[in-house]
Parts: sequence; C-alpha cells; structure tokens
Amino acid sequence: MFRKIVLAHEGSPAGERALLYVEHLARSEGAEVIVVHVYDVPTRYLSTDVYADLHAGFEKASWEVVEDAVQELQNAGASARGDVREGVAAQQILEIAESESASLIVLGTRGPTAAEVLLGSTSTEVLRHARCPVLVVP
Repeated sequence: MFRKIVLAHEGSPAGERALLYVEHLARSEGAEVIVVHVYDVPTRYLSTDVYADLHAGFEKASWEVVEDAVQELQNAGASARGDVREGVAAQQILEIAESESASLIVLGTRGPTAAEVLLGSTSTEVLRHARCPVLVVP
C-alpha cells in the first residue's frame, strides 16, 4: 500500500513521535522513507555580517536532525535517506512528495497557535494540497 513515505521532521517532540509511526509503517509495508527537514533563515538578517554563518548553522542543524532520523530508521531495518531544503515548509514538503511519487506524507504537529488558526499551519497546508494520503501525528 505505501511504497514511499515522506517524513517531514522538524526536530520537535511531535516529529519524534511521527518517526515512531513511520518506523513501524516502513517495516511492515517494506516502504522507503525520505526524511525531510525544511529550514527558513529569517531574511531580516540578510544584510548582516553574520548571515552566512547563520545560514550555515541552520543547514548544519537541519542535516543533524535528518541524519539522526535516517540512522534510527536504518537501525530498525527500514530503508531511509534524507533531504534538506530551504524555503517554505509546506511548499517544499509537497514538492518532494510530488517529485518522489510519495504514497504517504507523515508529519508531526504541535497543535495550532492563535496565529496558525488565522493563517494556517504547515500541516494544514500539506493536508489541503497533498496528492497522497497524509498522516498528522499529534
């Protein structure tokens, strides 16, 4: 049923809970997992002297989240690889799912903040626009 799973992992406790679900699904379905982390460096720092270091720090931290999750999945016997993107999280998650022909997207959620209720959260945007099933783990 699920041959390719995109796990959007932001490094939060909700992401760790989602990882547990994906580990079970990947092993039981024989699915490949693509662990994705999307970061967005605040543009207000673009003109500062430290922007390059800030950008490099965001990218490094993102790869650490992804590599840890991939290692955990592989240690559990699942096929997994990672991808780190810069940009708007929902848009990048959807692009990866589309380009990889994902059969499932899994992501964690913290629950909506007041701003997210008004403007929309990453999980809400992914749910609205995904072309495959989406599992949101609280």
